[in-house]
Amino acid sequence: SNVSVKILIQDQNDNAPQILYPVQTGGSLVAEMVPRSVDVGYLVTKVVAVDVDSGQNAWLSYKLQKATDRALFEVGSQNGEIRTIRQVTDKDAVKQRLTVIVEDNGQPSRSATVIVNVAVADSFPEVLSEFTDFTHDKEYNDNLTFYLVLALAVVSFLFITCLVVIISVKIYRWRQSRILYHSSLPVIPYYPPRYSDTLGTGTLQHVYNYEVCRTTDSRKSDCKVGNAGSQNVLIMDPSSTGTMQRIQSEKSILDEPDSPLE
Repeated sequence: SNVSVKILIQDQNDNAPQILYPVQTGGSLVAEMVPRSVDVGYLVTKVVAVDVDSGQNAWLSYKLQKATDRALFEVGSQNGEIRTIRQVTDKDAVKQRLTVIVEDNGQPSRSATVIVNVAVADSFPEVLSEFTDFTHDKEYNDNLTFYLVLALAVVSFLFITCLVVIISVKIYRWRQSRILYHSSLPVIPYYPPRYSDTLGTGTLQHVYNYEVCRTTDSRKSDCKVGNAGSQNVLIMDPSSTGTMQRIQSEKSILDEPDSPLE
């Protein structure tokens, strides 16, 4: 027996629309010029796109996604024509940027976007002066954002590092002080380099040489002091830890009844 089989081939929406005009160039800027004296409904330009799919998957629709002034331009949903919808005034900016999105009718739909630059001016020099830095706006903003983020990261890192170092030094000093406080090691006193040990021979400077002769039955002693060129003599009281400084005179201090050496 024989049987007839009908096969219906459906196209799969696997291709996005392709923009043919305006041409998107990487380095140069393409702008449409619109005089300020144009009437309402003036044709500025037309977005041309194609879709390599077939059937309803290749049906395209156009929509104005973003614009500098939405009240000035409109885009035809079926033909992609960009027209003015009101009279151009002197208050309108010279630089106008329109973002048009092109969608197909597939399920799910695919889309493509195109940027249309429009110059509202009556003369070419005016357009040239306004559009000199137009192509560098996005690049400048991206670089500025990068440098700001980098500077913030560096400042934060330095701040955290300094904070950690300060805290570490404080903790180290605190631990050292605690160790010394609880330690049982003897404390070694410090004496100036030019003085002798206060627990031994007194506090006379090393440049002085002295001899003391004492007897058990006499209240007087002979003291020989070698003067090292200075008139100041340091005398130590054995009963205390302090020192007295007096001016050496012609009369010996040992002749006095209440001499400290006695």
